[in-house]
Amino acid sequence: MTNKPLVAVAMSGGVDSSVAAALLAKQGYEVVGITLQIWQESQTDPRHSGCCSLGAVVDARRVAKILGIPHYVLNFRQQFAQTVIADFIAEYQRGRTPNPCVQCNRFVKFDAFLEKADELGAQYIATGHYARIQSDEKSGRWLLLKAVNHEKDQSYVLFPMTQAQLARTLFPLGELPSKTQTRALARELGLPVADKPDSQEICFVAEAGGYRAFLQRRVPESMRPGEIRDVYGNLLGRHPGIAFFTIGQRRGLGLSGHQEPLYVVDIDAQNHVVVVGPERYLYCRRFLVEDVNWIAIDRLTKPLAVEARIRYNMPEAPATIFPTDTATCVEVEFESPQRAITPGQAAVFYRGEIVVGGGTISKRLEQAEWKG
Repeated sequence: MTNKPLVAVAMSGGVDSSVAAALLAKQGYEVVGITLQIWQESQTDPRHSGCCSLGAVVDARRVAKILGIPHYVLNFRQQFAQTVIADFIAEYQRGRTPNPCVQCNRFVKFDAFLEKADELGAQYIATGHYARIQSDEKSGRWLLLKAVNHEKDQSYVLFPMTQAQLARTLFPLGELPSKTQTRALARELGLPVADKPDSQEICFVAEAGGYRAFLQRRVPESMRPGEIRDVYGNLLGRHPGIAFFTIGQRRGLGLSGHQEPLYVVDIDAQNHVVVVGPERYLYCRRFLVEDVNWIAIDRLTKPLAVEARIRYNMPEAPATIFPTDTATCVEVEFESPQRAITPGQAAVFYRGEIVVGGGTISKRLEQAEWKG
């Protein structure tokens, strides 16, 4: 008989969530494995092993059997479609570049899943994310920290977590030094997913032939053609639809014969215009961030020096965040101009290992002709 509470572990069939479940069981928790079916529009081949496939269910069930824990499959397709998919489509229609993994964490893995855990009587939920959670006695708040393994750290996509969610979430992999250690633990436990490759694709666009094919099938009106203009307003050509483009893009513009390479520097969704220019026009210091969720603080009342990250695979850069008239909107100013600040992407603020908060980039406030 265990002496620790019941924890519901989101098991995707991958090595990370499998080891997370194993570690918690080893620590004495009563563990139940849950696989979330969130996307399976046409996927019927169990050999596919993405996080949303039938293959993932098979792998998770095999691991649960080895660990001797119950395993259930829950249907979250409706929640996923109404939140993650709807946001993905809406953002591209606005000429922005969304991050569906952030939205999946926000609305499914730490919202709808926690509600299901309540129905099961679980005191905690857990995932295979690489991050850490700590209680701060001084502030009385729960803190989100980077993982010990900075190379695999996933705190960037976890910034929407609320205090209530942090208080009831466990990240068993947060203290592991490397992914090599994770796989070694899986081998020691005899788990069949020890050498399973990490999932790299966005689950619901992988089988559709990419996000453009997905949008073309779901919302063909988003593929409305338009003009390509330079930063001075000159007409350079035409494009098949704004959803085919993102800030910083160079390839696929269909433009040649210019003295300098041209990049997408802006997208005018209202007029369906893609604006291109030399690389120096990609650099910017100031921008707005909306829908901010604060973790380490209750709210921002004065300028705060932070390190800000504007893409998943990039280091943070020194910046200052300023309050605005809206509590969930801040202005960010980098010390040095940064390349391709992209509306729709997440901006996450750190102080050392601690996540202060984060939100969605909404608007660049200036562009700088700066070559570094």
